[in-house]
Amino acid sequence: MKKEIRTVVYDEELRLEAYRFEGIVQPFPNHFHEHYVIGFVEDGQRLLSCRNREYVIEKGSIVLFNPGDNHACVQSDEGTFDYRGFNISWPVMLDLAEEVTGKRELPGFSENVIYDGEAVCYLRPLHGLVMKESCDFVKEELLLFLISLLIQRFGQPFERCIPECRKEIERACEYMQRHFTERIYLDQICRYAGLSKSALLRAFTKEKGITPYRYLETIRINEAKKLLSEGMPPVQAAIQTGFSDQSHFTNYFHRFLGLAPGIYREIFLEKENVPVFCVPPKQSNMTE
Repeated sequence: MKKEIRTVVYDEELRLEAYRFEGIVQPFPNHFHEHYVIGFVEDGQRLLSCRNREYVIEKGSIVLFNPGDNHACVQSDEGTFDYRGFNISWPVMLDLAEEVTGKRELPGFSENVIYDGEAVCYLRPLHGLVMKESCDFVKEELLLFLISLLIQRFGQPFERCIPECRKEIERACEYMQRHFTERIYLDQICRYAGLSKSALLRAFTKEKGITPYRYLETIRINEAKKLLSEGMPPVQAAIQTGFSDQSHFTNYFHRFLGLAPGIYREIFLEKENVPVFCVPPKQSNMTE
């Protein structure tokens, strides 16, 4: 079987993460991100569920995830999966959207899976330049062309992509966001939200697309990413984000992102020492 190769790069100039996964068979459980994801399938086929819809993604598919879009995917055949993609934080997307539209508002992608040859013509060379540590301004040019096209064809105000949420569910989310570093019990969330356990589980899963526990674990993983990007060792990041032990943390991090915490941390190390005239990204490879 083809070896799994996972490469991740942080580009200081564009302020985004680029991923390249080759030969992947790992399933990814239902979760969400706080950032935008723009990805492209190079080879293989997977079953993707996103916002309570099912898709088959294959060679040529482009995936678009807004912050908060719950999604999961598993291999649909006996082959492997090759994928490249970008993670773009919402502050960076806000700047990009203002640059291409003149309006400082977050876009919301109306489709999660698209086929668009013109978008691929921008996405693939842009990704290749980032992975090769190019410092030419053509990177920024390609990124702006890509974002402009996606907003023009598939964009709408971000607020329209957020489903109306019951007040009780939002209170449950608020409680978990405030107390994710602690050991949280279901009855605590229910008391704060004002719902019974069975009512909370049914309503929460219907509204958010994931269970309350998975929502909590995703909050913890997203917070851990921030700490790791600041150079914090994985063991400390695990403690500060409420995981019971480092093994639990490492397993969850790998399941959600396909990378070990230490590998993710490496791409941000020593970035402050790079010359300002040409800031190459820190690259890390992991072959299994």
